[in-house]
Parts: sequence; structure tokens; C-alpha cells
Amino acid sequence: MPKGYVILTEAIKDQAAMEEYGRKSAPPLIESRARVLAVDTEPLTLEGEWHGNRTVVLEFESVEAAHAWYGSESYQEALPLRLAAADCNLVILSGFERPA
Repeated sequence: MPKGYVILTEAIKDQAAMEEYGRKSAPPLIESRARVLAVDTEPLTLEGEWHGNRTVVLEFESVEAAHAWYGSESYQEALPLRLAAADCNLVILSGFERPA
């Protein structure tokens, strides 16, 4: 089963509120056994335009695990803080598995 990845871009409007979101969103992230692969405030954009001033990449055991994290009651309690503090884009991607 391929891993699941979350890519999140954030145009932060309220840093203090984002810090509160970080405190509230950490426990569900830990519970989901996700790995934070990258957090960058200055990604090197080679083509097109990139949204936001922070990009986060998370790795989950599977796409289903990523969906379960996002839909979990504990994350849904933290989510409104992020949505109020930043304009965001979030996608869940399926990891690549080389064909046999």
C-alpha cells in the first residue's frame, strides 16, 4: 500500500493564532503517527507561482491514514484555528509505487 502525503500551503495572516493551531494540532498529528517531512517559509519556485508563505509536507502510512487524521475529531477541533489564521490549500496525495 503506498504512503499518503499531505501538502499544505498557508498564507498566514495571524501568526499568534497559527501558533495556537500548532499547539492544538500536534496531538492529532502524533496520534496519527505522521512524519513531518518539510516545513519551509521560502520554497524555491522554479516555475509558476506558489501560494502562501509557509509550505508543510506530511507523510502518513497510507492515503486512508491521512484521511483519518484530517477527519479525526481532535484535528477537526484544531482546524478552525488554521482556517481563521491563514488562507490555505491542502491536498492529499498517494505515494508512488514502482510497478512490478
